[in-house]
Amino acid sequence: MKYNKKLIASLSGSLLATAGVMAQGNINPNVVFILCDDLGYADLGCFGQQYISTPNLDKMAENGMMFTQHYAGSPVSAPSRASLLTGQHTGHTKIRDNKEHWSGKVKYGENEDYAVAGQEPLDINRKTITHLFKDAGYNTGLFGKWGLGYEGSAGTPNKMGFDEFYGYNCQYQAHLYFPNFLNRNEEREVLEENINFPMYGLNYDKRTEYASDLIHQEAMKFIGKQTESKPFFAYLTYTLPHAELAQPNDSILDAYRGKFCVEKSFAGAEGSRYNPTEIAHAQFAAMVTRLDTYVGEVLALLEAKGMIENTLVIFTSDNGPHTEGGADPDFFNKDNLLRGYKRALTEGGIRVPMIAQWPGKIEAGSVSDHMSAFWDYMPTFAELLNVNLSVESDGISMLPTLLNKGEQAKHDYLYWEFYGRAVRQDNWKLIRTGGNTYQLYDLATDLHEDNNLASQYPDIVKRLDKILEEAHTPSTLFNFK
Repeated sequence: MKYNKKLIASLSGSLLATAGVMAQGNINPNVVFILCDDLGYADLGCFGQQYISTPNLDKMAENGMMFTQHYAGSPVSAPSRASLLTGQHTGHTKIRDNKEHWSGKVKYGENEDYAVAGQEPLDINRKTITHLFKDAGYNTGLFGKWGLGYEGSAGTPNKMGFDEFYGYNCQYQAHLYFPNFLNRNEEREVLEENINFPMYGLNYDKRTEYASDLIHQEAMKFIGKQTESKPFFAYLTYTLPHAELAQPNDSILDAYRGKFCVEKSFAGAEGSRYNPTEIAHAQFAAMVTRLDTYVGEVLALLEAKGMIENTLVIFTSDNGPHTEGGADPDFFNKDNLLRGYKRALTEGGIRVPMIAQWPGKIEAGSVSDHMSAFWDYMPTFAELLNVNLSVESDGISMLPTLLNKGEQAKHDYLYWEFYGRAVRQDNWKLIRTGGNTYQLYDLATDLHEDNNLASQYPDIVKRLDKILEEAHTPSTLFNFK
């Protein structure tokens, strides 16, 4: 694998600059990392959203730092999460696409489901962020969606460093919010109030056990039982607002029902993984507000426990907004700042909102345009814990920016591959598809990526195309030209 050795050296130097910041007490800071699913760059009020209420995340931005040039690891879920956990971009990490592992069938009431479900496992020989925290003596918990190792494989959450796990092991299962079961550690937990009604169709709304609420409750229990005697890492991977567009008929949904001058229906289809809805706009908006409510409850619990000042809280999304199940990102993003959605290598597919809060450490109300990406979290947390990073990483620690202390190293380039390859270097962005079709954009003047300059600047195309080759290592599982 080819890594930038200058970046590794810069990490070692910055460790010395900020090591004293974390050592002010006898305990390392707690870390709560909230990763939502398919939330677009402009879906939060603090990032310009006009129609959806997100008071808790807006307040988090007021109390912390917003990153305006933060990038997901990939435009789809599994490789994006693999990049975050391993500190590698998708030219190096094992997982570069969603790859399913399903087998057998099992009955749950009147319903049939896969007997084994999940996705391609992470490289079990690769140290992850979770291992950093475990090695530093942290309690670790994952609550939400995993999607990085099928049931029974070597890549399940408990085998990858998490003490506790509750949620969806399989990301395909996570397309349903009223599923037949969730996973608790290595076992399935059947949702008895759901299984006697069909997974799809007219009687679907008789299912009452809403997975997102159940997952959030378990996350709150985990945080609630933590004490000051030992730090914790809580990885909260909420599936909201991923399709399907479905949730309880409660006050959150009622706040949006009938409130939009234009509504949208989604009929579903035979064999579709998504249930129909007559109020897609209301459903999506309410799902974002429900997510915001969860974040507010997490922050309130930390405050009540007296832990808020010793906890770094990070919020971001795994990729750009989806258009599935009736979702309509163009309706909610009237400014049309970024082009493209989930699965696209344009900015709309990979640039995501990011907020970090740590009272007394991160300047309240600050905004950073530092160019960062998911593979930066591994070195960031290594520096936070004041430990040497024992694996090579494509990332750069963001801690100097977060704490406004020390010199912030910068990326020479950022790289992605997903049915094509893309690189950003300074303000230049090159996308290559099909092996020989190029799109070149100057993001300083064309953030929406409307004007392809490839024919005007062949030397820049050639320079960036060389990076596309150098940043890529061959994969026997995924081959993106």
